[in-house]
Amino acid sequence: MAKLKKILTNLNPQKIANMKVAALCFLAAATFWVLNALNKDNYNTVVDYPIEIVFDETEFMPVEKLPEQIKIEINGNGWDLLRKYFRINESPFLIEINNPSTKNYILTSELRRSLAENLNPSVLVSMVSDTIKFNIDKVVTRKVKIEIDTTASTLAQNFRLGSTISIDPPFVDIKGPTSVLQELDGVLKVKLGEDKITKDFNKLIPLTLPSAYTDFLTLEEESVQVKFDVFQMLEGNKRLKIKMLNFPKNVGLAQEPSNIIMSYMIDERKVGELNNYEFEAVLNYSNRDREDSTIFIEVRPKPSFLEKIKFEPEVLKLKYDKP
Repeated sequence: MAKLKKILTNLNPQKIANMKVAALCFLAAATFWVLNALNKDNYNTVVDYPIEIVFDETEFMPVEKLPEQIKIEINGNGWDLLRKYFRINESPFLIEINNPSTKNYILTSELRRSLAENLNPSVLVSMVSDTIKFNIDKVVTRKVKIEIDTTASTLAQNFRLGSTISIDPPFVDIKGPTSVLQELDGVLKVKLGEDKITKDFNKLIPLTLPSAYTDFLTLEEESVQVKFDVFQMLEGNKRLKIKMLNFPKNVGLAQEPSNIIMSYMIDERKVGELNNYEFEAVLNYSNRDREDSTIFIEVRPKPSFLEKIKFEPEVLKLKYDKP
């Protein structure tokens, strides 16, 4: 770079002027050659010619990007080929399809005559692409079922559903291409927009489509009314008296507690019913573990509204006296 700079600084003004003249002459000669070449005929070249697939857009919808060009070989004047190569003021070739959902391709041989007329004054030499593929579905309206998309955190800890989830309307109409509707499998899941719910729910939930389908599907309904009741499971405990059944005279407990502590979870709506029961910790010798001489505790009665019942102690050791 430094050497080139040194050479340029050593040039006198006359030499620089001569170099400019030489460069202009070369540029003029090159331009003349290019223009002369473009004016000639009988050139062949391969171009990506613009196309546009035309169909009834009220009845059909593309589910993939439609092809926008077709590769062809053409012959003609240099200027015309240059214009087609760079698509200068070149309108796309229209391909009209009456029922695109019945076939997903068209043979380029079927288009040869009409395309050749569209290329004038250039001449169509050959169709480099043999087929034009597309994916266009018929647009239909289908009813889909609305389901609530629940997770483990939808309800707060120790809260349960106290009723079935009511959705009004339970079904909605969705319009779109058949193949995309089939992917929904007849169900549209709706998020409640809340989690850790602790109160009865009654809200109008807006309907939204998954992002992958927003370009294809249209919802006929804007929202649904969702209702359900919830209740809380409360923690509780009771001291139980021990009741021993079927024990031989020579068998007892290695360490007999004065009582057993029972912990449980109970539906808050059933708390008042606990007063109707007298609970006992039952030790049934017939149900002992013969291998390690232990016995598990059972509670009687055992109403269905009690859950996650645990005992302290959980297992008792048996003691055998000599006869």
